[in-house]
Amino acid sequence: MRTRFRNQRAKTPCAGRTLVCNPARASECASLVRTPGVRLHARVGSASVVEVDGWEAWQGQRDDGAVESEQRVALRAPVVEFSVTGAEQLGRAYWREVERITGRLVQARERNGSIELRLLGRGPSLLRFGQPAFKATATHVCCTYPIEGGLLARRPAGELIFAQVGGPTPVVRSAIRGFFPSLAARTGGPDWTGALYNRVQSRVHVLVSRRYFARLIAEARG
Repeated sequence: MRTRFRNQRAKTPCAGRTLVCNPARASECASLVRTPGVRLHARVGSASVVEVDGWEAWQGQRDDGAVESEQRVALRAPVVEFSVTGAEQLGRAYWREVERITGRLVQARERNGSIELRLLGRGPSLLRFGQPAFKATATHVCCTYPIEGGLLARRPAGELIFAQVGGPTPVVRSAIRGFFPSLAARTGGPDWTGALYNRVQSRVHVLVSRRYFARLIAEARG
């Protein structure tokens, strides 16, 4: 599958904003990691492995320190319906996968539509998300959670986005926009100060996204 990140440019799943990351121009982007289209292998059960072509991922850190990343995979057919119910399903499926992949060490707690990720469900709040916003058209569904804080957030800013776009080759996406992780490198600081985020938190998110996509596909296939 041909990469759609030509010139290192990618549009957000729900909005018309565009992130431009040019490593040669520090004013635009401090760092960029991009994985081209590859085959996705993910185990979604004790004996079930899903293989999907067209996995892509990228991650960049803006000059102000905010992290932006996106993972996407091409689909043979949509995995949720194009409705608000489908948008809700995209969000809820992700939190279930967070709990599965951490063995419920990290649990999602919902209150009035907001989500908190807590250690063992009772420990400190790792991340807090506000009530999600849903968007649904005949060819596009999207679920967006604003990031409101938690131990892993330096400040309340950014959003977590799940989206499905229709067309000849449907695509499902998971994206982070404008997030300031506590563990990421600070503005003007050396790159090594963000090693913990890059090696742990960021990789966990990518791993969850892989399993999340695979489970959505497996459940849609029945």
